[in-house]
Amino acid sequence: MSVIEVKDVSASYRKNQVLHNVNFEVQPGTLTAIIGPNGAGKSTLLKVLLELHPKLSGSVSFLGSNLKRMKKRIGYVPQRGSVDWDFPTHALDVVTMGLYGHIGWFRRPNRKHVERAMACLKQMGMEDYAYRQISQLSGGQQQRVFLARALVQDADLYFMDEPLAGVDAATEKAIMHTLKELKEQGKTVMVVHHDLQTVEDYFDHVLLLNRSVWAHGPTKEVFTQDNVYRTYGGTLRWMKEA
Repeated sequence: MSVIEVKDVSASYRKNQVLHNVNFEVQPGTLTAIIGPNGAGKSTLLKVLLELHPKLSGSVSFLGSNLKRMKKRIGYVPQRGSVDWDFPTHALDVVTMGLYGHIGWFRRPNRKHVERAMACLKQMGMEDYAYRQISQLSGGQQQRVFLARALVQDADLYFMDEPLAGVDAATEKAIMHTLKELKEQGKTVMVVHHDLQTVEDYFDHVLLLNRSVWAHGPTKEVFTQDNVYRTYGGTLRWMKEA
């Protein structure tokens, strides 16, 4: 069974349609890059799948069920720029928030919850910053904390919106190592990605999006010069060498 099945999904912002009849299925244990030009609807697609933005039409299912039933099995890392980093809290609190679906919003985390959150911070190399205010962290460190928050959920399916944007080389390496580990564990990961030159090295599947899906499948098969050019058109700044 497909992990995700999207049928004829359309969505808009105000009067501008940003997604038009989007169709695709995602198989379990895959690491997929969602690529396309600016304004192609990549971030909107994630928000529509997670019901953070309304769709005009179409349907979305997760393992044959709806989001409400599957929510605890789904992790989400939003764009770093969409987060209020001035909120007065420290890194460990941010990671522990990823457990509230299991703990409940009005119950305090116990020792096991805190230990689990600390283990995820350690996995991302951030254990020494557990009690550092998030506003005092660098961009790369903030991104690692948010990835740790997703990891603590121990989800089966992860959506990540440009987790590599604006991070240093060491953080990029650490994040990709973690994402590939998730894939090896049988998890399914979909990542909005902007760097075409690293797609082949980082992802085993790719979804080319520009309002509609232009191609989707194994990277070796669909990440071709023709498909990339058709998706990006006149906005293409990088072309794969022939």
